[in-house]
Amino acid sequence: MTGLRAVRPRPVRLTRRRGGVPVALLLAPALTVVVVFFLGGISYAVAQSLGYQPFIGRHELGLAAYRDLAGDPAVRASFILTLRVALLGTAIAAVLGTSLALLVHRLGRGRRWAITMAQANLAVPHLVGALAIGLLLSQTGLIARLAHAAGFVGAPRDFPGLISDQYGIGIVAEYVWKETPFLTLLALNALGRGTAQLGDAARVLGARPWQRLRHVTIPAVLPPLAAGSVLVFAFAVGSYEVPYLLGRPYPATLPVVAYQYHTDVDLTYRAEAMAIAVLITALSVTALLAFLGLLGRIARRPA
Repeated sequence: MTGLRAVRPRPVRLTRRRGGVPVALLLAPALTVVVVFFLGGISYAVAQSLGYQPFIGRHELGLAAYRDLAGDPAVRASFILTLRVALLGTAIAAVLGTSLALLVHRLGRGRRWAITMAQANLAVPHLVGALAIGLLLSQTGLIARLAHAAGFVGAPRDFPGLISDQYGIGIVAEYVWKETPFLTLLALNALGRGTAQLGDAARVLGARPWQRLRHVTIPAVLPPLAAGSVLVFAFAVGSYEVPYLLGRPYPATLPVVAYQYHTDVDLTYRAEAMAIAVLITALSVTALLAFLGLLGRIARRPA
């Protein structure tokens, strides 16, 4: 506009002081924790996966642990199971979370009650959720006994095995139950008043419901939902307690296999354990890079 000049915000520098204390000094404790425990731990895990094990006299670096894992059919089956469980759990939770967010967004007086119910699930630990899913879906659980009482199965043991099955159905069910409310709240936060006003403007201009969903609602929900899905995927890939309680010994997910290698009395298996840990980290980083690429495509898309 004429007569107006764009004002660019000044970049925030770490040398700026607040109350006479440099910001870098205020961030030092948090940065120290990140550098020492996170980056230091990853660096040491990579070194051990390459064969650096001074506690047993090994100092030469190599890719022997990775070659052994690549040639092990059990590890390949664990890798496929981990990806299947993480992708299915994340995708189903994202779809259900978006659907519930759209439904709750349309509610009137019941919206606050629905949001409170969703928030209550966030405080439940995954360990408790895994135990609850086991009591619910196992062949001696509540659903199996109700199916037997209703005459759908001859005995509770005839109920389909959903716990400790080869497809990880019980694991996926726990992830969906626990993470759907989290993604629902993220999507609800994106469906604020601004999105509602854009939807009203599109409706006035003649846009149909599916057009408003495609061009207004989904672009508003997609970035926070994708960010939450990355967190859910990373947790599902690296989770140990849920697959340990609801999965089977073979094939087990990668975190369970890594723990088995790590606790083996033969310390030479420590390299394979760390190689699996590095692989789990690489999967999480890949999901993060995919999310950043998605954000870049959204930012380059013409308005």
